[in-house]
Amino acid sequence: MELLKIENIEKYYGSKSSLTKAINNISFTVDKGEFTAIMGASGSGKTTLLNCISTIDRVTAGHIYLESTDITTLKGKELNKFRRDKLGFIFQDFNLLDTLTAYENISLALSIQKRSTSEIDAAVTKVAEQLGISDVLKKYPYQMSGGQKQRVASARAIVTDPKIVLADEPTGALDSKSAKMLLERFNYLNKEQGATIMMVTHDSFTASYASRVIFIKDGRIFNEIRRGDDSRKVFFDKIIDVVTLLGGDVSDAL
Repeated sequence: MELLKIENIEKYYGSKSSLTKAINNISFTVDKGEFTAIMGASGSGKTTLLNCISTIDRVTAGHIYLESTDITTLKGKELNKFRRDKLGFIFQDFNLLDTLTAYENISLALSIQKRSTSEIDAAVTKVAEQLGISDVLKKYPYQMSGGQKQRVASARAIVTDPKIVLADEPTGALDSKSAKMLLERFNYLNKEQGATIMMVTHDSFTASYASRVIFIKDGRIFNEIRRGDDSRKVFFDKIIDVVTLLGGDVSDAL
């Protein structure tokens, strides 16, 4: 079932005398329950694309639909409600509040939604178990490892049960062990909980956990591959083949 529809979107920066096309007429759809990775070199437009979908940035032209709602037209309270209720966003640099514990960081979004204390406690406990962070709920960010902080940030993004989770280079600041652990948790959330995930990455290893990879080059879709019944290793090799065609300017370290 189609959840997200990107329709002929464009994003320009600058003035007429010096115009940069960050996104140049991109269209695709994402089904409910898909785990999609967006790959491309630095400056390819992949993060701009994610920012437009998350409404951090506005498109210059085109439309983005989530559950048939044109989110490019939302403003004010409607836009705030959409961000609060429909989206989960995971940043590369975690963006946790230093003065709050892990539990408080995760529960903040639920508090804003005016959920009851019992509802909040049940939701935080459940997501913490799913992401393996039950033992850090009372800790502050400075007391956690990078991997723990990223999993807390991930818990915060999914605790409200959003329609789609958007992740911008979620493994970029993690060591290989923490990155693998986070990606396996993403895989669990996607396969077992039915979470729809869209993840921007420059790393082929990270992308191989997705069920579909869209490659962006110079603001356009360059290629797209789906995992199907392939093992992650076979899918990784296919990703590397496309990266080679892209010019090898995307990280391909396994």
